[in-house]
Amino acid sequence: MVELYIIRHGETELNRLGIVQGRGVNTDLNNTGREQADAFFAHYRHIPFDYIYTSKLKRTHQTVQKFIDLAIPWEQLEGLDELAWGDWEGKPNTEEARHAFKEIVEKWQGGNYEAKFEGGESPNEVLFRLTKAVDLIKENVTAGRILVCMHGRAMRLLLCYLLNKPLSEMADFPHQNTTLYRLSYVGNKFEVIDFNNTEHLDHYLPTAKR
Repeated sequence: MVELYIIRHGETELNRLGIVQGRGVNTDLNNTGREQADAFFAHYRHIPFDYIYTSKLKRTHQTVQKFIDLAIPWEQLEGLDELAWGDWEGKPNTEEARHAFKEIVEKWQGGNYEAKFEGGESPNEVLFRLTKAVDLIKENVTAGRILVCMHGRAMRLLLCYLLNKPLSEMADFPHQNTTLYRLSYVGNKFEVIDFNNTEHLDHYLPTAKR
């Protein structure tokens, strides 16, 4: 049996400010993000992970760095990168920006998976590279526990894919920083064991909100 531990990266300063980063903005964790990463490590350090996969963006590496430092095999996959938001990446969180994002998300919820911002990616384009990443993970690992650190929107799309849900249901998966989704993979089928688990934040960061 394979178990996937899929987490979102820790908080960055742009996260704190409500600014979308996307694939094209390679930010560092802020102090809160580093605390979240430390809390996750403290809570799950006893898990004997066989492999670590992250995106190419450093905020994912930084989130699981203490696991990487244990000499667990680690690979960066661009297929796990965040959805590219194109012209809106890194822009201020204005009313115009919020309206634009609301419109694009409504298109996705309505089943238009080709919709995207200028210079950005559609859900279908992200799904294409996500499926390639999943195929590689399946080829490399036939049993064991795998830690995957990635990004909020891409993680939602990945969970839809693994659980055979339409992409229009991506909003069903909450994704605060360092939230955990744990999935089992048996008989060519993924099933959820832990859904949006943030108990590591409650225990080690009493002020964090679930």
